[in-house]
Amino acid sequence: MRNGYNQFFASPLGTVEIRASAEGINGVRFCDAPREASPNQHTCEGAKQLQAYFAKELTEFSLPLCPHGTPFQQQVWQALGAVGYGDTASYADIARSINNAKAVRAVGMANGRNPIAIIIPCHRIIGSNGTLTGYAGGLERKAFLLALEQQERVCQ
Repeated sequence: MRNGYNQFFASPLGTVEIRASAEGINGVRFCDAPREASPNQHTCEGAKQLQAYFAKELTEFSLPLCPHGTPFQQQVWQALGAVGYGDTASYADIARSINNAKAVRAVGMANGRNPIAIIIPCHRIIGSNGTLTGYAGGLERKAFLLALEQQERVCQ
């Protein structure tokens, strides 16, 4: 991979690509099939932690993250990280948490541009009325992730 590293992980939801720089992870996305990989220590640790997450052995990731985005997007993604395992929030909740209650639509746009799926938990954001809202990985994957997190934990 040019200008970075990548690795693929076979999840219960299909193939996941983990991308990283020398500084940390800058992308996690669902993809059709693995391609040529160029792993580094961050992609390897990301795959290890994602495997533990799907096995319900990990509820909080501890990885260096380096997502690329605007300062506002960075602020939103930081707020997404505060939504705990098994919990959900709305775009309005996130807007209020960043002291910008009127930025609900902008929060939605930033959420949709989150480059680090699962680890930055954009799947935990639902509609104010409790319904599932869009998810880049598809609503079926979002529903699976929410159900996984809301099941009783096996190990901790």
